[in-house]
Order: sequence, then C-alpha cells, then structure tokens
Amino acid sequence: MILIADSGSTKTDWTLLHATEPQLPGDVIATFHTQGITPIHQTAGDIRQILERELLPQLSSFPRAKLIESGVLENPLLQNLHLYFYGSGCTPAQVPMMSQLMVEELSPKTVEIHSDLMAAARALCQREAGMACILGTGANSCLYDGEQIVQNTPALGYILGDEGSGAVLGRLFLNAIFKNPALADVRDEFLKKNKTQLSDIIQKVYREPMANRYLASFSPFIMEHIGNPLVSQLVVGNFRDFFRKNIVPYGRPDLPVHFVGSMAHHYREQLVEAARAEGFTIGNILQSPMEGLLTYHSMS
Repeated sequence: MILIADSGSTKTDWTLLHATEPQLPGDVIATFHTQGITPIHQTAGDIRQILERELLPQLSSFPRAKLIESGVLENPLLQNLHLYFYGSGCTPAQVPMMSQLMVEELSPKTVEIHSDLMAAARALCQREAGMACILGTGANSCLYDGEQIVQNTPALGYILGDEGSGAVLGRLFLNAIFKNPALADVRDEFLKKNKTQLSDIIQKVYREPMANRYLASFSPFIMEHIGNPLVSQLVVGNFRDFFRKNIVPYGRPDLPVHFVGSMAHHYREQLVEAARAEGFTIGNILQSPMEGLLTYHSMS
C-alpha cells in the first residue's frame, strides 16, 4: 500500500493507493483529512496527537469490505505500507523527527519526508526537467532536473518577497484602493462588504498575527472585480514581478514553468498573460499537488 500526505498549515490530505503491479494513475482506495502538520510550528507531541486522534481512527474505521474488495485482507497499516509525506515546514532539520514519528505511529515499511516544494516539483514535472512554482497565500519556486531540486530562489516571505502570492496581491490591492482615486468606488464597496475601515485594516496588518493570511483573504473580492482594468493590471503586475525576481534567475527560459496553488488556479488567464509578457511558457497548472502526486507514485 502507498499512503501519500500533502500537508499545509491548515489541513493535511491523505490518500491511500494500491501498491500492486501494474499500477494505474488514480487507483485510489480512500482519502482522509486531518488538521495541518507543520513541524516548524508544532512539537513532536502535537503531531503525535494529530496522528493518534485524527488519522489512525479514520484508517481503523475504514470499511473492511472495501479493503477486501481492494485486495487487502487486513487493516492497511499491517500491509507493507510505503509512506510519502510532503509538507510545509519539512526542512532537512525536521526530517529525522518526522520520520521517527511516522515509524512509531504508522509502522511503514518505508517512509520519505519531503518539503511542499518537492511535492510541487513531482506533481507538476513528474520525471521531466522544469520549473515548479507554488502560488497560494505565499509563493515559492524551484528548478527541477526530473529527480532533484537543483536551485531555489529564496521566497523571503510576504514582507521581503513572496511576489505573485495572495498575501502580496492583498497588500498591493489595499495600497491601490486607498491611494488611487480611480478605485474609490472599489474601495467603498470593499469597506462596506467587509464591514471594516482603514483603522481596522491597520490593526490587523501591523498588530495582529497571521497578517499574510488576512491579506490573502481579499483574493475572492479581487477576483469579483477582475473585469476592472486597474484591478486586472494589479494581478498581472504581481505575476510579472514573480517571473522577473524568481524565475529569471534560473536562466532557463527554454523550460516550461509549472504552477500549483489557488492563485495560479483562479487567476490562470492573468498568469498566462504575465508569462507571455516576460517570455516564459506556462506548463501545468494544478490547484492542489495531490492529483499529480498520485500519478507520480502510481507510475513508480
């Protein structure tokens, strides 16, 4: 059996696959969900509780009839489990702790712990060279040779970097609606719809935690007004900045640029426009890496 985990700060998606030969993409037995697992923000005890209280009960209660039908006679945890965990915060320093926890709680035959950037690279590029990017609340990118990440432009977070992200788009949007008189109507509608005012925004951005998530939360409103040329220009400009500062340094305009994440998915048209303007070719665009990871591991 193969168990794949795609984890972010909010939630973790788990998918159980056949491990028989020949394997076919999408040969899924079950999917599960738990809260997010991020080892740079959670202790080993926190992560252990999530596994014991949320994941294990779901695996244990999975209908036995379906397991028999799928060719598995007992609980999948007892059957040569191969675990692949991908997550934000899974830095090299955190891999030993994560591996030990997974072995202790799930008893896999093999376990691999990888970053969310490796998840993007494998999901988007499979075993071909390319540039893999994450565009969601934050942003990241890498040059991938078909096996390994060989170069990474530092994202630097939403204050120093994260061009192309939802957080940076939110910051650009707020700046525009409060400083550009041509967007006064959009500003008034935004304040009314969100039942807020400038002082509230300043409070949340400068004095409360998770300002990046707050800024990124404006994306649905921005999408509703994408028909406004000034709003559309903000989105395209944010993406063009991403290409110039994060993709150009790789020096590989010959390779396609692939994307995963909500920003790339919802603003596909503006992303393609920005890529064309900067001289790059867009490859795959996925909302979530899981679909691509299923293909990658099914065809191993």
